[in-house]
Amino acid sequence: MNSLSLHRRSWLLGAGALTGSLLLAATSHALAADYPNRPIRIVVPYSAGGLTDVLARTLGERLSQRLGQPTVVDNKPGGAEQIATSMVAKSAPDGYTLLLSTMTGLAVNPGLYGPRLQYDPYKELLPVALVGSVPSVVVVHPDLPVKTMAELGAYAKAHPGKLNYGSAGNGTPSHLAVEYYKRQNGIDAAHIAYKGGAPALQDLMAGNVQMMIAIAPEALPMVKSGKLRALAVTAPRRLAANPEIPTVQESGAKPLDASFWYAFVAPAGTPADIVAKLNSALNAILQEPALRSRLTELNVEVGGGTPAALVELIRTDATRWKKVIDEAGIKLD
Repeated sequence: MNSLSLHRRSWLLGAGALTGSLLLAATSHALAADYPNRPIRIVVPYSAGGLTDVLARTLGERLSQRLGQPTVVDNKPGGAEQIATSMVAKSAPDGYTLLLSTMTGLAVNPGLYGPRLQYDPYKELLPVALVGSVPSVVVVHPDLPVKTMAELGAYAKAHPGKLNYGSAGNGTPSHLAVEYYKRQNGIDAAHIAYKGGAPALQDLMAGNVQMMIAIAPEALPMVKSGKLRALAVTAPRRLAANPEIPTVQESGAKPLDASFWYAFVAPAGTPADIVAKLNSALNAILQEPALRSRLTELNVEVGGGTPAALVELIRTDATRWKKVIDEAGIKLD
Protein backbone atom coordinates (compact mmCIF):
# COMPACT_ATOMS: atom_id res chain seq x y z
CA MET A 1 0.00 0.00 0.00
CA ASN A 2 1.50 3.40 -1.01
CA SER A 3 1.63 6.47 1.22
CA LEU A 4 -1.35 8.07 -0.52
CA SER A 5 -3.48 4.96 0.16
CA LEU A 6 -2.32 4.88 3.77
CA HIS A 7 -3.15 8.55 4.17
CA ARG A 8 -6.58 8.00 2.60
CA ARG A 9 -7.25 5.01 4.88
CA SER A 10 -6.24 6.95 7.97
CA TRP A 11 -8.47 9.84 6.94
CA LEU A 12 -11.41 7.48 6.37
CA LEU A 13 -10.89 5.86 9.77
CA GLY A 14 -10.67 9.28 11.39
CA ALA A 15 -13.75 10.46 9.56
CA GLY A 16 -15.60 7.33 10.63
CA ALA A 17 -14.64 7.87 14.26
CA LEU A 18 -15.64 11.53 14.03
CA THR A 19 -18.96 10.60 12.45
CA GLY A 20 -19.57 8.09 15.24
CA SER A 21 -18.77 10.70 17.89
CA LEU A 22 -21.08 13.22 16.24
CA LEU A 23 -23.87 10.66 16.05
CA LEU A 24 -23.34 9.74 19.70
CA ALA A 25 -23.44 13.41 20.69
CA ALA A 26 -26.55 13.99 18.60
CA THR A 27 -28.23 10.96 20.18
CA SER A 28 -27.28 12.20 23.65
CA HIS A 29 -28.76 15.64 22.93
CA ALA A 30 -31.92 14.06 21.55
CA LEU A 31 -32.30 11.85 24.64
CA ALA A 32 -31.82 14.83 26.94
CA ALA A 33 -34.30 16.97 25.01
CA ASP A 34 -36.94 14.27 25.39
CA TYR A 35 -35.97 13.42 28.97
CA PRO A 36 -37.88 12.42 30.99
CA ASN A 37 -40.83 10.88 29.18
CA ARG A 38 -41.64 8.16 31.72
CA PRO A 39 -41.39 7.65 35.50
CA ILE A 40 -38.02 7.91 37.23
CA ARG A 41 -37.11 5.30 39.83
CA ILE A 42 -35.21 6.42 42.93
CA VAL A 43 -33.57 3.45 44.65
CA VAL A 44 -32.99 3.82 48.40
CA PRO A 45 -30.50 1.48 50.13
CA TYR A 46 -32.44 1.54 53.42
CA SER A 47 -35.89 0.58 54.66
CA ALA A 48 -38.90 2.88 54.44
CA GLY A 49 -39.28 5.40 57.24
CA GLY A 50 -35.62 6.28 57.82
CA LEU A 51 -34.04 9.61 56.95
CA THR A 52 -32.68 8.41 53.59
CA ASP A 53 -36.17 7.28 52.61
CA VAL A 54 -37.72 10.57 53.81
CA LEU A 55 -35.21 12.56 51.75
CA ALA A 56 -35.85 10.42 48.66
CA ARG A 57 -39.61 10.88 48.88
CA THR A 58 -39.40 14.59 49.68
CA LEU A 59 -36.99 15.36 46.85
CA GLY A 60 -38.66 12.88 44.51
CA GLU A 61 -41.99 14.69 44.85
CA ARG A 62 -40.42 18.02 43.94
CA LEU A 63 -38.38 16.47 41.13
CA SER A 64 -41.61 15.10 39.70
CA GLN A 65 -43.20 18.55 39.80
CA ARG A 66 -40.20 20.15 38.12
CA LEU A 67 -39.61 17.51 35.41
CA GLY A 68 -43.24 16.61 34.75
CA GLN A 69 -42.94 12.87 35.31
CA PRO A 70 -43.70 10.69 38.37
CA THR A 71 -40.91 9.44 40.61
CA VAL A 72 -41.14 6.04 42.28
CA VAL A 73 -39.13 5.25 45.43
CA ASP A 74 -37.83 1.67 45.55
CA ASN A 75 -36.40 0.55 48.91
CA LYS A 76 -33.65 -2.08 48.62
CA PRO A 77 -32.06 -2.38 52.08
CA GLY A 78 -29.25 -4.72 53.06
CA GLY A 79 -25.56 -5.43 52.71
CA ALA A 80 -24.43 -2.01 53.96
CA GLU A 81 -25.93 -0.45 50.81
CA GLN A 82 -24.34 -3.04 48.52
CA ILE A 83 -27.62 -4.61 47.34
CA ALA A 84 -29.11 -1.33 46.14
CA THR A 85 -25.87 0.10 44.82
CA SER A 86 -24.83 -2.93 42.78
CA MET A 87 -28.33 -3.09 41.29
CA VAL A 88 -28.23 0.55 40.19
CA ALA A 89 -24.69 0.16 38.88
CA LYS A 90 -25.94 -2.54 36.53
CA SER A 91 -29.08 -0.65 35.44
CA ALA A 92 -29.55 0.96 32.04
CA PRO A 93 -27.66 4.29 31.92
CA ASP A 94 -30.63 6.29 30.66
CA GLY A 95 -31.45 8.56 33.59
CA TYR A 96 -34.52 6.60 34.65
CA THR A 97 -32.81 4.81 37.56
CA LEU A 98 -31.14 6.90 40.25
CA LEU A 99 -29.67 5.98 43.62
CA LEU A 100 -29.88 8.15 46.72
CA SER A 101 -26.59 6.99 48.15
CA THR A 102 -24.67 8.05 51.24
CA MET A 103 -21.16 8.47 52.56
CA THR A 104 -21.24 4.79 53.55
CA GLY A 105 -21.90 3.49 50.07
CA LEU A 106 -19.61 5.85 48.20
CA ALA A 107 -16.72 6.71 50.53
CA VAL A 108 -16.55 4.18 53.40
CA ASN A 109 -17.35 0.83 51.78
CA PRO A 110 -14.43 0.86 49.31
CA GLY A 111 -11.92 1.08 52.16
CA LEU A 112 -13.84 -1.31 54.38
CA TYR A 113 -14.59 -4.11 51.92
CA GLY A 114 -11.75 -3.70 49.43
CA PRO A 115 -11.90 -6.24 46.58
CA ARG A 116 -14.94 -7.91 48.16
CA LEU A 117 -17.12 -4.88 47.42
CA GLN A 118 -19.88 -5.80 44.98
CA TYR A 119 -19.52 -2.62 42.93
CA ASP A 120 -16.89 -0.03 41.95
CA PRO A 121 -18.15 3.44 42.84
CA TYR A 122 -15.53 5.08 40.65
CA LYS A 123 -16.17 3.06 37.50
CA GLU A 124 -19.81 1.99 37.72
CA LEU A 125 -21.49 5.10 39.14
CA LEU A 126 -21.75 8.70 38.02
CA PRO A 127 -22.19 11.49 40.60
CA VAL A 128 -25.20 13.75 39.99
CA ALA A 129 -25.60 16.06 42.99
CA LEU A 130 -24.96 16.35 46.72
CA VAL A 131 -28.29 16.50 48.56
CA GLY A 132 -27.08 17.47 52.01
CA SER A 133 -25.31 16.37 55.15
CA VAL A 134 -26.33 15.47 58.67
CA PRO A 135 -23.91 16.31 61.47
CA SER A 136 -23.43 13.87 64.30
CA VAL A 137 -23.62 14.68 68.00
CA VAL A 138 -21.33 13.44 70.77
CA VAL A 139 -23.72 12.14 73.42
CA VAL A 140 -23.03 10.60 76.82
CA HIS A 141 -25.03 8.99 79.59
CA PRO A 142 -26.12 11.65 82.11
CA ASP A 143 -24.27 9.85 84.94
CA LEU A 144 -20.91 10.33 83.20
CA PRO A 145 -19.34 13.32 85.03
CA VAL A 146 -18.48 15.34 81.90
CA LYS A 147 -20.19 18.29 80.22
CA THR A 148 -17.64 19.29 77.57
CA MET A 149 -15.30 17.60 75.12
CA ALA A 150 -12.36 18.86 77.19
CA GLU A 151 -13.79 17.11 80.24
CA LEU A 152 -14.46 13.94 78.23
CA GLY A 153 -10.83 13.83 77.11
CA ALA A 154 -9.59 14.43 80.66
CA TYR A 155 -11.88 11.71 82.04
CA ALA A 156 -10.72 9.20 79.43
CA LYS A 157 -7.06 9.89 80.20
CA ALA A 158 -7.66 9.69 83.95
CA HIS A 159 -9.52 6.38 83.61
CA PRO A 160 -7.62 4.41 80.93
CA GLY A 161 -9.51 1.42 79.61
CA LYS A 162 -12.71 2.26 81.48
CA LEU A 163 -14.52 4.38 78.88
CA ASN A 164 -16.59 2.50 76.32
CA TYR A 165 -18.70 3.63 73.39
CA GLY A 166 -21.46 2.18 71.27
CA SER A 167 -21.88 2.27 67.50
CA ALA A 168 -24.38 1.21 64.87
CA GLY A 169 -22.03 -1.60 63.86
CA ASN A 170 -18.48 -2.47 62.95
CA GLY A 171 -17.20 -0.10 60.27
CA THR A 172 -20.24 2.20 60.39
CA PRO A 173 -19.78 6.00 60.48
CA SER A 174 -20.62 6.06 64.21
CA HIS A 175 -17.73 3.64 64.77
CA LEU A 176 -15.27 5.43 62.49
CA ALA A 177 -16.08 8.84 63.97
CA VAL A 178 -15.05 7.79 67.49
CA GLU A 179 -11.92 6.08 66.20
CA TYR A 180 -11.04 9.30 64.38
CA TYR A 181 -11.68 11.32 67.56
CA LYS A 182 -9.54 8.92 69.63
CA ARG A 183 -6.56 9.31 67.33
CA GLN A 184 -6.94 13.06 67.05
CA ASN A 185 -6.98 13.53 70.82
CA GLY A 186 -4.83 10.67 72.09
CA ILE A 187 -7.44 8.91 74.21
CA ASP A 188 -8.57 5.31 74.63
CA ALA A 189 -12.11 3.91 74.62
CA ALA A 190 -13.44 0.41 74.02
CA HIS A 191 -15.83 -0.23 71.13
CA ILE A 192 -19.11 -2.11 71.51
CA ALA A 193 -20.89 -2.73 68.20
CA TYR A 194 -24.67 -3.00 67.85
CA LYS A 195 -26.93 -3.88 64.95
CA GLY A 196 -28.05 -0.34 64.20
CA GLY A 197 -28.01 3.09 65.78
CA ALA A 198 -31.31 2.66 67.66
CA PRO A 199 -30.21 -0.30 69.84
CA ALA A 200 -26.88 1.41 70.52
CA LEU A 201 -28.67 4.54 71.74
CA GLN A 202 -31.04 2.41 73.84
CA ASP A 203 -28.10 0.79 75.60
CA LEU A 204 -26.47 4.19 76.06
CA MET A 205 -29.62 5.44 77.80
CA ALA A 206 -29.59 2.31 79.96
CA GLY A 207 -26.00 3.03 80.99
CA ASN A 208 -24.51 -0.09 79.41
CA VAL A 209 -22.20 2.10 77.33
CA GLN A 210 -21.04 5.60 78.22
CA MET A 211 -20.79 7.55 74.99
CA MET A 212 -21.62 7.53 71.31
CA ILE A 213 -21.30 9.72 68.24
CA ALA A 214 -24.76 9.45 66.69
CA ILE A 215 -26.41 11.31 63.82
CA ALA A 216 -28.30 14.34 65.08
CA PRO A 217 -31.86 13.32 64.06
CA GLU A 218 -31.55 10.06 66.03
CA ALA A 219 -29.86 11.46 69.13
CA LEU A 220 -31.45 14.87 69.70
CA PRO A 221 -34.92 13.66 70.75
CA MET A 222 -33.24 11.73 73.57
CA VAL A 223 -31.18 14.79 74.48
CA LYS A 224 -34.29 16.97 74.63
CA SER A 225 -36.01 14.45 76.90
CA GLY A 226 -33.05 14.50 79.28
CA LYS A 227 -32.15 10.86 78.72
CA LEU A 228 -28.80 11.76 77.15
CA ARG A 229 -26.41 14.69 77.41
CA ALA A 230 -25.06 16.33 74.24
CA LEU A 231 -21.47 17.54 74.48
CA ALA A 232 -20.85 18.80 70.95
CA VAL A 233 -21.82 18.63 67.31
CA THR A 234 -19.31 17.14 64.86
CA ALA A 235 -19.51 19.86 62.22
CA PRO A 236 -17.58 23.04 61.43
CA ARG A 237 -20.49 25.16 62.74
CA ARG A 238 -23.41 24.80 65.13
CA LEU A 239 -26.76 23.36 64.10
CA ALA A 240 -29.31 25.94 62.98
CA ALA A 241 -32.07 24.08 64.82
CA ASN A 242 -29.98 23.53 68.00
CA PRO A 243 -27.54 26.44 68.29
CA GLU A 244 -27.05 25.80 72.01
CA ILE A 245 -24.84 22.76 71.27
CA PRO A 246 -21.22 23.84 70.62
CA THR A 247 -18.94 22.37 67.99
CA VAL A 248 -16.32 19.83 69.05
CA GLN A 249 -13.58 22.45 68.75
CA GLU A 250 -15.57 25.01 70.77
CA SER A 251 -16.08 22.35 73.44
CA GLY A 252 -12.37 21.77 73.94
CA ALA A 253 -11.17 19.10 71.50
CA LYS A 254 -9.49 19.07 68.11
CA PRO A 255 -11.83 19.75 65.16
CA LEU A 256 -13.93 16.75 64.12
CA ASP A 257 -16.13 16.78 61.05
CA ALA A 258 -18.09 13.52 61.02
CA SER A 259 -21.04 14.67 58.95
CA PHE A 260 -23.02 11.95 57.19
CA TRP A 261 -23.91 13.04 53.67
CA TYR A 262 -26.41 12.00 51.01
CA ALA A 263 -26.04 12.22 47.24
CA PHE A 264 -27.75 11.23 44.01
CA VAL A 265 -25.77 9.05 41.63
CA ALA A 266 -26.62 7.38 38.31
CA PRO A 267 -25.23 4.38 36.43
CA ALA A 268 -21.97 5.10 34.60
CA GLY A 269 -22.61 5.89 30.95
CA THR A 270 -25.65 8.07 31.62
CA PRO A 271 -25.52 10.85 28.98
CA ALA A 272 -23.86 14.02 30.22
CA ASP A 273 -26.80 16.16 29.11
CA ILE A 274 -29.20 14.10 31.24
CA VAL A 275 -26.87 14.33 34.25
CA ALA A 276 -26.69 18.09 33.72
CA LYS A 277 -30.48 18.33 33.51
CA LEU A 278 -30.90 16.36 36.75
CA ASN A 279 -28.18 18.37 38.50
CA SER A 280 -29.82 21.65 37.46
CA ALA A 281 -33.25 20.49 38.64
CA LEU A 282 -31.92 19.27 42.00
CA ASN A 283 -29.96 22.46 42.61
CA ALA A 284 -33.08 24.50 41.92
CA ILE A 285 -35.14 22.30 44.28
CA LEU A 286 -32.55 22.67 47.04
CA GLN A 287 -32.95 26.45 46.85
CA GLU A 288 -36.72 26.36 47.44
CA PRO A 289 -37.42 28.10 50.79
CA ALA A 290 -40.05 25.55 51.86
CA LEU A 291 -37.71 22.65 51.19
CA ARG A 292 -34.79 24.31 52.94
CA SER A 293 -37.01 24.90 55.97
CA ARG A 294 -38.06 21.25 55.97
CA LEU A 295 -34.45 20.05 55.76
CA THR A 296 -33.45 22.35 58.60
CA GLU A 297 -36.17 20.77 60.75
CA LEU A 298 -34.57 17.40 59.99
CA ASN A 299 -31.12 18.78 60.91
CA VAL A 300 -29.99 18.34 57.31
CA GLU A 301 -27.57 20.94 55.99
CA VAL A 302 -28.55 21.68 52.40
CA GLY A 303 -26.12 20.53 49.72
CA GLY A 304 -26.11 21.24 46.00
CA GLY A 305 -23.26 22.02 43.63
CA THR A 306 -21.73 20.36 40.60
CA PRO A 307 -21.07 16.68 39.92
CA ALA A 308 -17.35 17.53 39.93
CA ALA A 309 -17.62 18.90 43.48
CA LEU A 310 -19.32 15.67 44.55
CA VAL A 311 -16.51 13.64 42.99
CA GLU A 312 -14.00 15.59 45.07
CA LEU A 313 -16.02 15.06 48.26
CA ILE A 314 -16.21 11.30 47.63
CA ARG A 315 -12.49 10.97 47.01
CA THR A 316 -11.51 13.18 49.97
CA ASP A 317 -13.71 11.27 52.42
CA ALA A 318 -12.70 7.90 50.98
CA THR A 319 -9.04 8.74 51.66
CA ARG A 320 -9.79 10.04 55.17
CA TRP A 321 -11.89 7.08 56.30
CA LYS A 322 -9.58 4.51 54.70
CA LYS A 323 -6.77 5.91 56.87
CA VAL A 324 -8.94 5.52 60.00
CA ILE A 325 -9.94 1.98 58.99
CA ASP A 326 -6.31 0.96 58.45
CA GLU A 327 -4.92 2.63 61.59
CA ALA A 328 -7.68 1.20 63.80
CA GLY A 329 -7.31 -2.24 62.23
CA ILE A 330 -11.04 -2.46 61.58
CA LYS A 331 -12.03 -5.78 60.06
CA LEU A 332 -15.44 -7.11 59.12
CA ASP A 333 -16.50 -10.47 60.57
